[in-house]
Amino acid sequence: MRTSTARHRSSEPTASAEAAAPSTTPGTPPAHPPVAALSAQVPEAPATEPAPEPAPDGLFNLSLAKGLQVLCAFNAAHRSMTLAEIAQAAGMTKASAQRSVHTLQALGYIGKHPSTRRFVLLPRVVELGFNYLDAHPMISAAHTYLAQLARQSGETATLSEPAGTHMVYLAQVLTTQHIPVLTPVGTQVPLYASSCGRAYLSQLPAAQAQALLQQAPMPARTRATLTTVDAVMAQLAQCQQTGYATNCEELFLGDMGIAAPVFNARGVVVGAIHLAPPTSRWNMADAQQALAPLVIECARAVSQLLPAD
Repeated sequence: MRTSTARHRSSEPTASAEAAAPSTTPGTPPAHPPVAALSAQVPEAPATEPAPEPAPDGLFNLSLAKGLQVLCAFNAAHRSMTLAEIAQAAGMTKASAQRSVHTLQALGYIGKHPSTRRFVLLPRVVELGFNYLDAHPMISAAHTYLAQLARQSGETATLSEPAGTHMVYLAQVLTTQHIPVLTPVGTQVPLYASSCGRAYLSQLPAAQAQALLQQAPMPARTRATLTTVDAVMAQLAQCQQTGYATNCEELFLGDMGIAAPVFNARGVVVGAIHLAPPTSRWNMADAQQALAPLVIECARAVSQLLPAD
């Protein structure tokens, strides 16, 4: 199974950034601690570092949290940064950033580019995510069926699971055909505007699904994006009737999605499987007729192999 290729998707600009405000719900992984404002903009660091904010509880390790903030500050738009840029992107003082960067350098997670001398992430960072994927029961269960789905459909097949108000791509088998927009394993897409997110939400109690939709902004990613809770809830009701969810150019222009929910042995929804047929090869009506049965069959097969927890 091919689980990852470095891919990037482009979408129309939005007036506001998506905010993830995770909450623990049945079938949803626990929310990450509030390392949250990873991209917050802060004023120039003062000469002396202010007293640290009080920890949420006595066991909370603020230094570890700051180190994770530094790692998360790097992304496609910030592949390399100076110390001052890291401090601003991570939302901390330069002194705090310096201590975190020094520690991460010593551990082999951050280094300096040989030419620019700017800080960059090192390959060891991949170990952090790989350990999670390597031990994930849903990935091992889906391996064969994802490959079969991609082969039968001729399109990219993806397995995802919920993380707060987003879905995270866990595994993927790529098509050999041209794809207009690209996403790697680890990509997060919002619940409200993705077929996989809607497939997951459709299997939750209505009040719980509505609460998740209300936790984060719903900006228009494209002109086709549904941006109200009521509109998305109507889509969820339709998914309950058909067994699959759809998305037509609501996240990325030229891209559609058809997804079905995945359940564990207790019948709790834990994720989704989706295909990404491009509009250059499919219209939605044909995709629903030809591809939806394949997606539903794949999701059911994977569900039968999952444990209760």
